[in-house]
This record gives sequence, C-alpha cells and structure tokens, in this order.
Amino acid sequence: MELQFLGTSSGTPSRARNVSGLALRATGSKHWYLIDCGEGTQHRILRTHYSPIGLRAIFITHIHGDHCYGLPGLLASAGLLNRTEPLLIAGPPAVERFVRGVMESTELRLPYSLEFAAIEPGWTIGTLPDFRVEATELSHRVPSFAFTFVEKAVERRLDTAKLERDGIVSGPGWGQLQRGEDLDLPDCRVARSADYLLPGRRQRKIIVAGDNDTPDLLSAQAQDAQVLVHEATYTEAVLQKVGPGPQHSSARATAAFAQDAGVPNLVLTHFSPRYQQVGNGPSMADVEAEARLAYEGNLFLASDLQRYALDRHGRLDLLPDA
Repeated sequence: MELQFLGTSSGTPSRARNVSGLALRATGSKHWYLIDCGEGTQHRILRTHYSPIGLRAIFITHIHGDHCYGLPGLLASAGLLNRTEPLLIAGPPAVERFVRGVMESTELRLPYSLEFAAIEPGWTIGTLPDFRVEATELSHRVPSFAFTFVEKAVERRLDTAKLERDGIVSGPGWGQLQRGEDLDLPDCRVARSADYLLPGRRQRKIIVAGDNDTPDLLSAQAQDAQVLVHEATYTEAVLQKVGPGPQHSSARATAAFAQDAGVPNLVLTHFSPRYQQVGNGPSMADVEAEARLAYEGNLFLASDLQRYALDRHGRLDLLPDA
C-alpha cells in the first residue's frame, strides 16, 4: 500500500507546503484514491505518477476550504482529459452542495458522472475494488470525519506440502489454485483452491483523519490499525495560547493517543504555517521533539510529495524520491 502527501499545511499554503491532500493506492492496483483536495491539489498531482483518469474515488473529511477548494478545478481537468468513468465523491452533505453550486454557477459540464455519498457516523462502503472504507465522526467546528481504509485482497500462499502429498505436481495449475480457482486434475479429481491455501495474513488498515481536537474518538478504530495519519496543527504551548476555538490537536496530544492505542506507525500532518524548517521562530523541530517525547513508535512528519509504503508486515517506510 502506498501513501503520497499532496499537501501538509493547515489553513493556508506556504512556500514549502500546499494545503491538505493525500493519495492512497493499493499495491498493484490500477486505481488510486484521494483524501481531501485543497486548492492547488491538481498541481501537486502533476508532480506524481497519478492521473485524474485512474482516480477511483475522492473522500473529503470536512467542508473547510483548505480541504475541498481544489475539487472544482480537479474535476474540470479530468473532463478535459476525456475521463469517462464515473467518480465517487464521499464527504459530509455540504460537499455535494458546494460542488453542484460551482458547477451550476460556472456552467461546468463533465463528460463523466459524479456519484455523491453523504457521510454520517457509521458510514461504510464495501463496493470499491481495493478497500472497505469506514467513517468515524471527529470533533471540529464543522462535521469532520476520519476514513479508515481496510484492504480487501490478502494474498495467500499455497500449502505445497499438501499439494505434493496429494500428487498435484508443480506447474501452471498451482498458480490457478493460488488465484482461487479450482483445478481439474488428469485423474478426474477436482482440487479445490480453498483446500490448498494457507491462512492469509491480517488485513492492513490505515486511518486518515480530518481536523480533530479529540484523538480519543478514534480509539475503537485504532486498536488494530497499522497506520494513523492525523493532524498536529500546533505544539502544546502554542495550542494553549491559541485556545480551544479552532478545535485542532497538538503534536503531543496526537502522539500520546497513538502511543496509548498501540498504533505502530504515526504520520503527523496539517501543520500550522508558523512552523518553519529553519529560522528563529517556531520550527518543525519543535513539533517533532514534542511528538517523540510522547510516542515510541515509527514516527514521521509528512512533507509534500513524500511517498510512504506499508509493507505486508505492517511497517511503514519513507520511499526515496522518484
């Protein structure tokens, strides 16, 4: 499974960071999925190997502009690229109103259909080719959700010892059985695929959260998740100065939650533009130091266009630049 960040800033873009957007793809899939689409997301996509043609669904965590203002431009560009496949857009009900309002006022006509799904607590979709997706309600100034992506296809190895014991010789038929297809044998027996496949590994699970001031709301989902992608808009000291009004999380709060929940891989994102890589003011080093004090797992602070891979054993690694 691969993640690529298209934007990691909160509120407004900075020179180094665009506003929220994240691409997700299952290993070997021809499809990909977009979580949030802040202004300028399509420009970031141009710097990746992704295309609007292969986009299967868009998930919008909440209606704030830094998470959805890029939708009209991306949809229009997909049309100009002659996309014809329907596109699912899942998000709070306000997302459909926003998109349809822009389409009407700008007379945008698309050569493909849009399918809207109104997200509410407990919403689940199981019809996508690569993932089952579940929504969890969060705490923010507007309805905000986390999306949990659970992979559907789990490869299973053949029980070669049993195959050899039953006289089924190695060859193309083994591949047929591994694909889940039964095999007609020369002696008129039928080898059932299910009888020769070893138990599969645990399905991998990634949580991508929208804006949220209460990470504990993800406790149930986090228990068996391998990756949590969550905002860390402020350090705790800045959050105390800003106050509870914006309803965001600090690096410490998010990291402490991930530690308590036992999530092995934590990716922080959605950083306030006040945190710079270098300079005399608040820095990203402050955010990282605060998180590391509270979290002992595999920690990353996302940057735009970074790519991550989640392996079969549940370890997340930063991939080298393409």
